[in-house]
Amino acid sequence: MASNAANSQDLVEISDIRDNIVMLRGGGMCQLVMVGGTNFALKSEEEQNVIVRAYQNFLNALDYQVQIVIHSRKINIEKYLSLLEKRRSDEPSGLLRNQMNEYQEFIRGFVSQFAIMRKMFIVVVPYYPMNLPSASSVTSSLPFFGKKKNEEEMKASTESTFKENAGQLQQRVESVIDGIRQIGLEATILNNQELVELYYNFYNPDTIERTDVPMPTAPAA
Repeated sequence: MASNAANSQDLVEISDIRDNIVMLRGGGMCQLVMVGGTNFALKSEEEQNVIVRAYQNFLNALDYQVQIVIHSRKINIEKYLSLLEKRRSDEPSGLLRNQMNEYQEFIRGFVSQFAIMRKMFIVVVPYYPMNLPSASSVTSSLPFFGKKKNEEEMKASTESTFKENAGQLQQRVESVIDGIRQIGLEATILNNQELVELYYNFYNPDTIERTDVPMPTAPAA
């Protein structure tokens, strides 16, 4: 009996990741901005009021939708333990080597009993271009108007459209980052590798955080 189950890739709306931009299947694109946290509870009442007003101003200044994501994930400490092991092996003092070994065992035991979580704050800034047909695209689809564009022309047109849309998205992202910094928070655009790792961890919630996910290979032209 034929299976009706959808391919897992069909459930992912991402078509590509390039130039720090997530390309969506529907033709849209977005960039992800990592935002640093602050301990709001430790602020004075006056400082809290300033932060709240700045956040209100940030939201009121937006004339497009954004998505604010708070993501908690179990931290992968293997890289940290490997670093400790390297330092332990290079340590000439036997006493310090024993102490570092005991510390490594303590960390492993602690993590096995208590999950160490990392909380991430992300602002997703989208852009959905209005792709209206141009006169040239309409006439090129009609046989009596001559030959269709060749492959090189189509590729150049697609690249030009991408750069134009990416420029529009960049303006939005710069505005968002400026608004976040007005609140007193740090903001950084995630790069390609960070995006791949983030989405891998999103779609594999039962595993610990991975930081060694390889970049996808672009299909041959």
